[in-house]
Formats: sequence, structure tokens, C-alpha cells
Amino acid sequence: MEMYRSHVLVCAGAGCISSDCKSVQQALLANINDLRLDNEVKVVETGCMGPCDLGPVVMVFPDGVFYRKLKPEDTREIVNEHLLKGKVVTRLLHSPVGSSEKVVSFNELEFFKRQTRIALRNTGVINPESVEEYIARDGYRALGKALSQMTPEEVVITIKESGLRGRGGAGFPTGLKWQFTAAAPGSPKYVVCNADEGDPGAFMDRSILEGDPHSVLEAMAICGYAIGANKGYIYVRAEYPLAVERLELAISKGREYGLLGENIFGTGFSFDVEIRVGAGAFVCGEETALLASIEGQRGEPRPKPPFPAQEGLWGKPTVINNVETLANIAQIVLNGAPWYASMGTEKSKGTKVFALAGKVNNTGLVEVPMGTTLREIIFDIGGGINGGKKFKAVQTGGPSGGCIPEAYLDTPVDYDSLNELGTIMGSGGMIIVDEDTCMVDLAKFFLDFVQDESCGKCAPCRIGTKRMLEILERITSGQGQEGDIELLEELSYGIKNSALCGLGQTAPNPVLSTLRYFRHEYEAHIRDHKCPAAACPELLTYYIDPRACKGCGVCSKACPSDAVIGEKKKPHTIDLNKCIKCGTCKQKCKFDAVITV
Repeated sequence: MEMYRSHVLVCAGAGCISSDCKSVQQALLANINDLRLDNEVKVVETGCMGPCDLGPVVMVFPDGVFYRKLKPEDTREIVNEHLLKGKVVTRLLHSPVGSSEKVVSFNELEFFKRQTRIALRNTGVINPESVEEYIARDGYRALGKALSQMTPEEVVITIKESGLRGRGGAGFPTGLKWQFTAAAPGSPKYVVCNADEGDPGAFMDRSILEGDPHSVLEAMAICGYAIGANKGYIYVRAEYPLAVERLELAISKGREYGLLGENIFGTGFSFDVEIRVGAGAFVCGEETALLASIEGQRGEPRPKPPFPAQEGLWGKPTVINNVETLANIAQIVLNGAPWYASMGTEKSKGTKVFALAGKVNNTGLVEVPMGTTLREIIFDIGGGINGGKKFKAVQTGGPSGGCIPEAYLDTPVDYDSLNELGTIMGSGGMIIVDEDTCMVDLAKFFLDFVQDESCGKCAPCRIGTKRMLEILERITSGQGQEGDIELLEELSYGIKNSALCGLGQTAPNPVLSTLRYFRHEYEAHIRDHKCPAAACPELLTYYIDPRACKGCGVCSKACPSDAVIGEKKKPHTIDLNKCIKCGTCKQKCKFDAVITV
């Protein structure tokens, strides 16, 4: 067996790949070979480590040193100084310590030390293309335990008693779903993994599939044993090619090692998995639309009941769980229901993965116990708002969720608390916005997304969201009218109460939540024809402050409509009749002389 004194983990999640981590990895290998350290140092390609804005990132073990924003040319210094001489390269650390000899380990950084990783336990730690590394981290032990030491009923009871709820958005108790499917008449039965992660700003499922695909396969096999199914399908977005590639390899290795296929572990239980690649329709994240798509039909939802647990794929009993839900299963089976239930809150057990995005310093994936407050997630782990701006709101639950203002930052994050605030957990997207964000425009953005992604099957969603979007477009362009707010509310509740599926029923949430907490912004747009955040172009008027203008002429040359006039070295002015409100003059001015009102 090969023994190495150091392992260099290179993040190769989709985010770091886009930051050119492959070049960093190749440079590391070349420099290690040049110094003939290849028998002492092993470079491991991993999945997402979490802090996506810092990529390319590298961790050196057993030292626990975390390097960020690396360039290929940085690797020679790391190899020469750290790997050869044992001297940490402080200038490349996430938190440089200057001339101090003390180096902070990655697990002492605020971003990492406040997390509890269960679903993400292997991402960024193992090579996702190596089944041996997964097995070395207790992989497939839970499947072995279930098949050899537990009855199917005992597996279902364990999942029920753990308190695990679906992480895809609705939060339905996972064990109860398994129980209903196990008890439903009909054969064969199916296990389906919903990996059609469509929320803007959400990428937790993608990262698990890219970084730890075997955890999903093992969980699906455990579920198959518990409910009496021998076949599973993973429905994954076509926009996730790396996840599909690593899943295909994991399935192949699983079959090769006898972890999938016929007579697993010699127990007589058989289970296999196939991948179905979706066409990118947001509505296919809804479970009945997803099933229709797997069957080769148009991805449209159908009325419920019957629920998939009774009549799912090809009319047979089917369990549908999303990726993150499944990533918890093996650890629950291994460690027991009480272990998992000891984390979180009374009604929301365990941990939850969130994707931090937007105007926050530390964007990326974090996993925290349920009940952690929004303030802790955004300010302690996320590092607060970038650019020194003021926090304004956080959007949770994607297009189906709502916006939470500063007054509720100390709210514990769990299913019930978020529902009380008029939003939802969703799949775990958290988009943070600052003082420069117009909440009316933000609501319009999400409604535009939902309206565009509507399958059009039911009139409330197809027509209702279109009418709502038209009103929001009118308001943000300065054409709002008295009564628009009331009409938005009336349409919202009508759609929520009559739309066919969850997409339509939750589509008005961004509008209702912004009306609830930021009604004054709607009123300012309609009554004063002003955007308080100065973000809606058609409601802005551009002026040049003569006290600040140096007459350099940069803005005049950049103006596409020749609206900026004035002599050189003298204060300029803007011809409001020519101004098209593009904001180019404000962007180009080096003296902050262009102001908006």
C-alpha cells in the first residue's frame, strides 16, 4: 500500500473548474515531479470544498493549510517552501498572518468551524471518481448493515424516527414517504432521485453529485431495500455535465464492485440505477412533471392525489427524494436515529445545506444545524455584506420563496419559522441583497423567471403570472397606478389557491413577501415615481454636480446619446431631453460627480 507524508487536495467542483483549477493541478504535479516528491506527496482531485468565491482552492493535509485564489505560477512556491521545507506560504492563505509563525488551520476559519457536515461530509475531501476512497470513509457500510442486520421495516422506522424531512423544498417527512410507498399495493416499485435543481442561486445538489456520487447511490439502494424496489432512476439536469459524468462512473464502479446490480453482498437483494437527463425545464423539478419526463412524456404536472407513493412512475408506487435528502440516509442508518434527531430543532431535525450567493463576502456552500439563525449564516459564516454596504434582505427558497428583512435576522432557520415569515426553505438557496437592490425589481426578476418557466397547463399560472409581471413592469418603468398593489395581492392569492402544482402555488411568494416588508418601495414607485434604491433606470434622473466635476470630458465621450455637454476643464451638464438613462456617465466618472435622484 502506498504511503504519502502529504496529500494536496485540489477542489475540482464546477465553480473551481471555471476558475481554471485544472491548470493549477497540472502545475502542482509538474513541480512535484521536478523535485522528485511524487513518492511522498499525492495530489487528489476532489469535489466542491465550499468557499466558491475563493477558487481555485487547495488544502494540504495533514497540515490543514488552506490556500485560495491560486494561479499556476503560485504552485512552485507552495511545492518549494511548504511541501519540501515545511514552511507555509502565508501570502496565499485565506487569512494571511503576515510575519507571524502561527498558521490558522482551515477548520479554525469562521467559514468552516461553524459548520456541521453530514450531507457534505465527503465533498472536497475524497476523490469522487474513486470508489475505494468512498469505502475508506465508511462508504457502503450502511447498505451492508441494512441488508444484513435490519429488516425493511426497521430501516423505514429508523428514517422516520430520525426526523429527516425532504430537503427539496416541501419538507415532507422522508420516513413517512417511504412507509406509504412500502405499504402501497403494486409491483414493481421505484426509487427516483430528483436532481433537477432549477432554483437560481442553488447548487448544493450539483456539488454533492460532483463530489460524492456514491452517497446518493448507496442511499437509493437502502431505500430500494426498505420499500421493496429493485430499480432506481436519477433525473439530473442537462446543465450538469460534470455531475452526469461522475455519476456514470460511480454507477459503473458500483456494478463492478458488486455494490449495485444482482445479489448485492450475497443477500439476494438486487438493485440497479439508471440516469435520465432532463431538458432544463424548471417545472420538471415538480415530482409529477419529473415522472412524466422520465416516462418520455411532456414534463407537465398532474393533479394529486393520487400521490407518487401510490401511483408514480408508470403508475407504480414510487419514492422521490432529492439529492441532499439521500445524502443523509447512510449516516442515519450507520449512527442511528437518535444521533440525527439530536441535531436541529423540535420539528426540523438534522442539518441543512445552503448556497450563499449575492452581496455576501463568502459565497459558496455551507451546512449548518437546523435552527441556526440567519445572522449567523450570513454574517458569521458568510462574512457579512461585501463593499461595506448595508444588509437589506435575504431571499430564501428561490423563485418560490420570499424576502426576509433585517428585522428578522435573528430568526432560527427551520421549516416552520420561515413559513411564518412568508417564505420557504426551498432547496436551500440564499440570495443576499444590499441597500442598492430595489425590492420591486427583485420581485419582478423572480416572477419573470417563473412566468417564463411555467408549463402553461393551468390558467392561473399561465395567465395570472403574466398579468402580475405586466403590473410589475409598469411599476418599475414609472407607469404604476393607484390600485396596482391591491390588484397584485388579489392575483397572488387567486393563483396560490387555484394553480395546479407547487410551482404556480408558490409563484406569488416573492411579490407577497416584498409587499409585506417593503410596501413603501412599491408606494414610492407608484406615487412619487421614484426608486428608493436608485436601481430602476426609467425612474432615475441623472445630474452632474458642478462642485465635483473637473471637466475632463470622459463622460461626454462615453455618452451614447450625446447628452453630456460642456467645455473642457469646466463643469459639464446633462441634457435631460437627450438622456436615455443608461448610466454610462456615472460608471465612467472618476470623481463621483454624476448623481441620481
